[in-house]
Amino acid sequence: MPRIVKHPELRREELLDHAQTLFLTHGYDKASLNDVIAAAGISKGAFYHYFPSKEALLEALAERFAKQALAGVQDILADPALDPLGRLNALLAKSRQAKIETAAEAWALFETLFRPENLVLFHRINLAASASFSPLLVEIIRQGVKDGTFRTFDPEGVADIVMQFGMATHDVIAKAFASGSDADMEIAIEALEKRIRLYEIALDRILGLADGSIRIGEPGYVRAVMMARAKAIPGKVRNG
Repeated sequence: MPRIVKHPELRREELLDHAQTLFLTHGYDKASLNDVIAAAGISKGAFYHYFPSKEALLEALAERFAKQALAGVQDILADPALDPLGRLNALLAKSRQAKIETAAEAWALFETLFRPENLVLFHRINLAASASFSPLLVEIIRQGVKDGTFRTFDPEGVADIVMQFGMATHDVIAKAFASGSDADMEIAIEALEKRIRLYEIALDRILGLADGSIRIGEPGYVRAVMMARAKAIPGKVRNG
């Protein structure tokens, strides 16, 4: 049989598909690179041409998740009925909805990142995911500065601050998962809801807006995302 030669991007996407299926089925820790290579039906040399490590696979999956989640935002950017503040809030709302819709799958893939030994990998994943989101934030903030909606001298810096919010919540989530109790999960949800309110106020001040202008969260958002983990990862017994 002649060897089938596929376009590199097609082959890369197929490898990500196989990795995602295996990570979801067996968990990131239990699915090996050899499993991914066998499922894809390629040689190790061919695999390493695309991804140098298992961690690189996870980074690529995170980046793909982010791009899929934000696939529909171009209509927000182009909507003439929205001013920059409306665009920013619409973008944040779309991001929230995407996270809720994909929460169970995301937890199954990325739950391992909240272990203390994986903090560096978590940071790398956060950077990979923010690569899709940050340019959109910068564009909207620049529009707002131009028309006077926002007041800041550094749109890129504001976008960076928004992307750092994810890193800042790592310890709260990790502690709740390490304990596994219902009580600690409730404490974590309350802490994250308070933190989001703080971030909203901080962004309002940084952008020169009245308090309550930016909406990062919404009622029930944190709980929906956090509680999806129980469905995504069977065997996680919590003690009251």
